[in-house]
Amino acid sequence: MSDLENSLGNQLCVVTGAGGFIASHLVEALLSRGARVRALVHYNALGAVGHLRDATSRSGSDRLEIVAGDVRDGRCMRELVTGAHVVFHLAALIGIPYSYVAPESYVDTNVKGTLNVLEACRDAGVSRVLHTSTSEVYGTARMVPMDEAHPLQAQSPYAATKIAADKLAESYFLSFQVPVTTVRPFNTYGPRHSLRGVLPTILSQALSDTCDRIELGSLDPVRDLTYVTDTANAYCEIAGAPLETVAGRVYNLGTGHGVSIGDLAKMALRAAGIDKPVVSRTERRRPEASEVMRLISNPARVEAEVGWKAAVSLDEGLRRTVKWLKMHPADERPVDHYAI
Repeated sequence: MSDLENSLGNQLCVVTGAGGFIASHLVEALLSRGARVRALVHYNALGAVGHLRDATSRSGSDRLEIVAGDVRDGRCMRELVTGAHVVFHLAALIGIPYSYVAPESYVDTNVKGTLNVLEACRDAGVSRVLHTSTSEVYGTARMVPMDEAHPLQAQSPYAATKIAADKLAESYFLSFQVPVTTVRPFNTYGPRHSLRGVLPTILSQALSDTCDRIELGSLDPVRDLTYVTDTANAYCEIAGAPLETVAGRVYNLGTGHGVSIGDLAKMALRAAGIDKPVVSRTERRRPEASEVMRLISNPARVEAEVGWKAAVSLDEGLRRTVKWLKMHPADERPVDHYAI
């Protein structure tokens, strides 16, 4: 058994936003390492648990406790983190287009919700907290690749709330010594990704018998794509690293390589074995000043300090994603705006 498995084995790990894309893979990764997991899903009248329905079908589910609640409720967060060794905070309102419509709701969930999680962890004396950021906080690159010292620029209300949440996490480390590490994934893709993501948007149209072409927004933005199991493993490895190394730190999670949306569409079509034209539609584009043109990570810090490096190539990840999508048609996948 590795040191990482020893550090998480039989430990209680809390995951917020656990019904979402990245978080559900994280839950599986934690269970595979022998952890006990308390998973927070956003309460809903249907009792749906999002993508945790997949995680509960696998081994280790006897160590999984699913709790319905809301990060906007402070009392709920205090009860949630009681007895936790590590808290992985992934719950967020994430859709960028919707943040133009309802920015106040993003403040409530992403800022106040993060404050509630941090305050609960402080009161409970949680040993480690991993707070989830996003590459969107950087805005369009001023230097490539982008390291953790890159200036922050909010080019959407969503990004503004994530910057605020990141700064709250930083302040709780500096002011109250809460052992917070900020994890900043670049564009993560793979099985269970919602249709808000650009790659599922491409592939769902590619695999549809009713679509004769792929309609996207701008084809020029460049993104750094990381396969979701690599991202989930990064969380686990950071949680298992020496606390004196990772506490108070920010880590970019990415491959260090970028691909334009137009080229990504061509690669995805090749992976699916499908030939359809790709067109850019004006109504699908972000407001001009809000579009982030280049996001390419510099993952050198996490590689040097934690030892994590993305292992799945984009070609291989696309093949795996196509295979999964063929088995899980788009209309069968739940959409959860409150988790990632």
